Amino acid sequence: MIRVLVVDDHALFRAGMLAVLGDLPDLEVVGEAASGEEALAAVSGLGAERRPDVVLMDLRMPGIGGLAATARLTEKHPDVKVVVLTMSEDADSVFAALRAGARGYLLKESGGDDVLRVVEGVARGEAVFGPKVAEQVVRFFSTAAVGQAAAEAFPDLTAREREVLDLMARGLDNASIARRLFLSEKTVRNRVSDILTKLRARTRAEAVVRARDAGIGES
Repeated sequence: MIRVLVVDDHALFRAGMLAVLGDLPDLEVVGEAASGEEALAAVSGLGAERRPDVVLMDLRMPGIGGLAATARLTEKHPDVKVVVLTMSEDADSVFAALRAGARGYLLKESGGDDVLRVVEGVARGEAVFGPKVAEQVVRFFSTAAVGQAAAEAFPDLTAREREVLDLMARGLDNASIARRLFLSEKTVRNRVSDILTKLRARTRAEAVVRARDAGIGES
């Protein structure tokens, strides 16, 4: 039986998560907390036999917040695994949580199956992410690799321009690039224009050929 502690400052969300966890096999809720401070006190106050195996921790809460609570909790109780449960799926939040010691990262919209999969995996000592977050992690490392290759091949381009060039080379049009990078189409058009100017490319197709010749946009 995997013991779980739920930490979130919204009582309604905690109640909903407790209901979800109550329907999942092999999980036992041993407590709940409304802040990072309460979470630390709850874990310390439970005896070894009742201490949670996994803490579901919200990031943004009053007081010390989820990141600081995660760092303190994993330092004081290294046997307790933290899964961040939040609304934010941006890469900065994901990696901040991992640096703080979290072993899993789930979005609050996750269904019971995803919660069970991540909690079970983390309890076994794995690092596990929900589907959308895993995509962000893969994209982060992929973008980092692409960025390094593009920086070497096209040092005059900014980091954002290299991202746009990579997506151009993958065959995406401006509208698709805008959706992928959360930019307006006008901004993407301006970036494409800047790229053509810096590469001294007369057409988009010429810029794409040069990018692919440099090994960008192939995967």
